[in-house]
Amino acid sequence: MGRSDDNYSYQAIKSYMAKKLYVGNLSYGTTSESLKAGFEKAGSVIKADVLTDKMTGRSRGFGFVEMEDADADKAVAMFDGKDFEGRAIKVNEARPMEERPRRSFGDRNDTRRSF
Repeated sequence: MGRSDDNYSYQAIKSYMAKKLYVGNLSYGTTSESLKAGFEKAGSVIKADVLTDKMTGRSRGFGFVEMEDADADKAVAMFDGKDFEGRAIKVNEARPMEERPRRSFGDRNDTRRSF
């Protein structure tokens, strides 16, 4: 059993005992650090991420917080619909991203192009 096996086991156990929460309607000034600090009032935070736009670096207004099961349930009750940094946030258990059809940026077979 090598070092990578130990890390894999730890990750598997950690993800089994944790819930990922979706946090929406965040202020654009909210950072991952401030989100983590706020949610630590409900319990132990494993990870907190505020998603940002790749081009501008600006917050996209939502993020995810990973917490132990009991703490996550407490955080949903404690924060959903409540004020966080000036905004009424939406907090619920995250769902897997749904499959979406691939976006098309025009018909590549269109011969009517003019340059």
